[in-house]
Amino acid sequence: MNGLRDRTALAGVGYTGFSKDSGVSTLTLACEAILAALSDAGLTTDDVDGIATHRVGDSAAPSVVGPALGVHEPSWYLDQFGGGSVSHAVVGQAMLAVAAGVARTVVCYRAINARSEFRMGGTGRGAPPGPEVQYQAPYGYVAPPQQFAMYARAHMTKYGTKAEHFGQLAVTQRANAVRNPRALMRTPITMDDYLASRWIAEPFRLLDCCLETDGACALVVTTAERAADLRRPRVLVSAAAWGGGDSFLSGGRVDTTVSAAAELAPRLYRAAGIGPEEVDVAEIYDCFTYSVIVQLEDYGFCAKGEGGPFAASGAIGPGGRIPVNTHGGFLSEGYVHGINHIAEAVSQLRGDAGERQVAGAQVALSTAQPGYVLPATSALILRRG
Repeated sequence: MNGLRDRTALAGVGYTGFSKDSGVSTLTLACEAILAALSDAGLTTDDVDGIATHRVGDSAAPSVVGPALGVHEPSWYLDQFGGGSVSHAVVGQAMLAVAAGVARTVVCYRAINARSEFRMGGTGRGAPPGPEVQYQAPYGYVAPPQQFAMYARAHMTKYGTKAEHFGQLAVTQRANAVRNPRALMRTPITMDDYLASRWIAEPFRLLDCCLETDGACALVVTTAERAADLRRPRVLVSAAAWGGGDSFLSGGRVDTTVSAAAELAPRLYRAAGIGPEEVDVAEIYDCFTYSVIVQLEDYGFCAKGEGGPFAASGAIGPGGRIPVNTHGGFLSEGYVHGINHIAEAVSQLRGDAGERQVAGAQVALSTAQPGYVLPATSALILRRG
């Protein structure tokens, strides 16, 4: 995708409030976030000709959101089935549509009542699709914490990764959330707090796990030229990559301490024309603490097996080698299934992140779920325009 480098831009971001009970429908959340993103860019619904989202039967489709906004004939739309693994692919595909001239202004959104309505891995719903599920469901092995816990344990066994490594990551991200007025969790935590939090699925404690959140987030994708004339500083899409292969659950991968991100990363960096040493800030998918640690390794910020000590060393905090999840991430800001990571990257590159701003940030990496459950992942490299 080298020929697409910096041809498109993110021109606006919008959020709803994050809560445990929004009291409104996912349609309302989607429309509110989209309108906020358009206002941020200095645009209106009359400018929109593309709508994109991802969902797993838990949100409002573009075919419903469009008419609700008064966009009756979009020239392009995407209704992507899938969870956090495909979150960044949604923006990548919007980038393709804009670069090809199929659409001029695409709004990408994720709206979810993930606490009050659709709880990931919750009871009262049928088992998710996939051939391997028939072998797991009889044992009650269907919830994301159970699945990721086994990968985390494998990493601990192979490399000596410790609970305290996970804990320091949780403590660091909570400290970031303290400086974020949007964050659901703004009370500082200590290592003692982490170690005292209750078990969810060993080796995961409560503070290893992302929040269940009601909320929505939206982004505006347009051409780089047009974004230069809009209200906010433009943020260029330098590279987008998505893809996958065999699922761990289906037995296609041998080493569970290596995620699909390891295969995606070289392609992503090549498309952007940079390496990990040139990334100033990283918003890394943190459904669990372990997912950050494995991606620090697989995206090249440290050697394989060193993600735990790297995270605990201060390297991912403010002023560290690579500040990570500057908004507090899914662990402390809120879980909007990937899109709020991209929005935070935009804020960092625009220089409007307030107290949590990374000084001089020019290049950001934002990543999706690294492909452990669904055999896919996706990521973006963004650059200040």
